[in-house]
Parts: sequence; structure tokens; C-alpha cells
Amino acid sequence: MKTATGSRSPEFAEERRAHILEMVNARGRVTVTELAEELNVTQPTIRKDISSLDEQRKLRRTHGGALAAKPLYETQIDTRRNANADGKARISQACLALIKENDSIFLDSGTTTLGIAEALAAEAEGGRFGRSLNVLTNSVPVARVLANIGTIHHTLLGGQLRPIADSLVGPVALQAARQFTVNLAFIGVTGIAGDQFSVADLGEADLKRSLLGQAHRVVVPMDGTKIGLTDFVTLCRLDEISTLVTDEDNDYLATLCRGKGVELIVAP
Repeated sequence: MKTATGSRSPEFAEERRAHILEMVNARGRVTVTELAEELNVTQPTIRKDISSLDEQRKLRRTHGGALAAKPLYETQIDTRRNANADGKARISQACLALIKENDSIFLDSGTTTLGIAEALAAEAEGGRFGRSLNVLTNSVPVARVLANIGTIHHTLLGGQLRPIADSLVGPVALQAARQFTVNLAFIGVTGIAGDQFSVADLGEADLKRSLLGQAHRVVVPMDGTKIGLTDFVTLCRLDEISTLVTDEDNDYLATLCRGKGVELIVAP
């Protein structure tokens, strides 16, 4: 018996459930219909499998499907900088190639966007980006990195300080952000499940959504460890951004981006 992908259908419940877990963890979320088609079994069988895995807390059952149960705990920004540092460094370099001379950009809070700021500062000192690159940010570390670079004009949004991210959020930050339009907005996320991006904090999500509508082009720099993760707040759909920059090949992500008309850049 063949599945929709041409592989042999798992005959035993244990084997089939292992396949289901693999698919859910790789994609973040799947539907009963998708699982039934790919494993070539009935939908009631899939629902029974999902219920069993949910009881074991290996995934989260939802109406019509399942979500990955990988736990996410927001940590201090200094701690997060060490996670997949090589991948984030490569993503930062790939993002630099998108910035033009005398451009206007937004860099939000997060370790990957901080890496972009550090790479930007190093290149800007050599005059690569002209004499008046404008950078808008709500990240205190990003502003600190750019503050002494003469060819970069940086604007730090005001607002309430989130110590865990060293970022500024809230009504004041939102009101200030609405004054600006940028060519490029680099928006950090903590997970993508299916075609939905998510983040850890409601205030961060509100500010990011504001910039989604005020940027000519939205770029999400996201390392591969975040594929399949679901965090506290849903931010936006994949088709609401222009470009996704990541550090490793992922066939599922590539297929998803093609279907949504989103440019996918894999950092070399």
C-alpha cells in the first residue's frame, strides 16, 4: 500500500504514530486530512492516533488536526545570542545584501536582528551604505551598536522597557512608529508553524504588525531551529511578508514559500 508521497503506509499503530509525530514536529501543525492522505489511512484512524499522542503529551490536539508540543521559554537576550550563533551570523550577512545605499530600514528586537546591526555597523564604517542610512529600531542593544557610526542615522522608539528582550514596546512605541515609513523592515520571530509566524510577547507583536503595514518590503530573518515552533502570540501569515532568510535547506519550507509567493533565501 502506497502513501501520497510514494512511501509504504505504516501498518502498525506505533510506527504510524511515529510518522505523525515526525510530520507535526517538522511542520508545526498538520490537519487530519493531510495526515490521512500522506499515510494512506482513514481520518478516524488518524483522529484516534492524535488523541493517543495528545494523552501522552507528545503533541497538542486541535479541531481538525494537531500542533507540535515543543515547549518555548523566552530567555534573556544575552543567553539567546549563543543559540545557533553560526547560523545567525550567516543570516545577518545575507540580510546585508538586501540593504541599499542610503536606505531606510527597521530593525526590531532579537538576537538575529542584533547580528544584522553589528554586521551593518562594520560595513557602514567603510562607506558601503552611503552617508545617510536611516535605521529605526525599538531595540536598545541595536541602538547602542549603531550610535557611534557617523554614516548611520538611528532613531530609537520610546515606550515601556521589556527587560528580558531589552526592547521598547507599548502605546508610546506604537504611536511613535506610525510616523515612519521604511523601505525594509527586518522582523524577528520565535517560530513558524504551518504558514503562521508567532512571537513571545503581545506588545512585541503589536509593534511588529504596525511595521508590516509601513514597510515597502518585509524580511523575516529566521534560523532553522524555529521551524515547527508555536509561541504565545500569532503574528502574521507567511504571505504577509516579502522575503524569508534562513540558514539551512528545508524542503517543506521551500514548498510553502513557493506556494505563497514568498522569496526564500538560504544563507550560504
